[in-house]
Amino acid sequence: MCQSCGVTLRATLFDMDGLLIDSEILWHKAEVEIFGGLGVPISEAEDRSTKGMFVAEVVDYWNSRFPWSGPSAEEVVDRLLDRVGELVEREGRILPGALRALDLTSDRGPIALASSTPLQLIFRCLDHFGLRSRFASVHSAEFEAYGKPHPGVFLTAAESLGFDPRSCLVFEDSAAGVLAAKAGQMCVVAVPTSEDRWQPAFSLAELVLGSLEELRPEWLDERFAI
Repeated sequence: MCQSCGVTLRATLFDMDGLLIDSEILWHKAEVEIFGGLGVPISEAEDRSTKGMFVAEVVDYWNSRFPWSGPSAEEVVDRLLDRVGELVEREGRILPGALRALDLTSDRGPIALASSTPLQLIFRCLDHFGLRSRFASVHSAEFEAYGKPHPGVFLTAAESLGFDPRSCLVFEDSAAGVLAAKAGQMCVVAVPTSEDRWQPAFSLAELVLGSLEELRPEWLDERFAI
């Protein structure tokens, strides 16, 4: 039983970008390329301040600060999604411990994926790494009224597995994702980057790891019904 949540866990929900695959850095690389070509002064060294937003929100964010003429917001969204997909297929890798975490959790109950990334790109990434079949269901927040930190995509994923959200464990790397999971009354394992770990939201997680390699099966056993 999860001591802080007070319930026995039965299913697991995973984010994707920056948690299972190293696509966060590739998102930033694509943004530097695409937005830079439109006159937006994003540098390679800059933190990805738009992490966790819908891609359309990212485009609106930068357009509101550095308006460009030429391609529409929809066209820029398409360019970004295409470029991220290309980069994932060319440079992407599964993050350390990710496959083991999928194995450990799926041994204890069904698992689902719940990401802010558009579904078409989710499938492109999962298929590239041969991961799609590992999940009982796959969900994108693009179909929710609100994105993270709203819990919508996690609630939908929990419902698809047939479990109360409170009996679901969530793995997240972003502060917005942690807030979304806690808003859904879920137990959370956070795996932030070292640069993000200072953010207060991560203190809400039941467990904070430096890498999925640190996940212990004993920790899961204490909280799942097996």
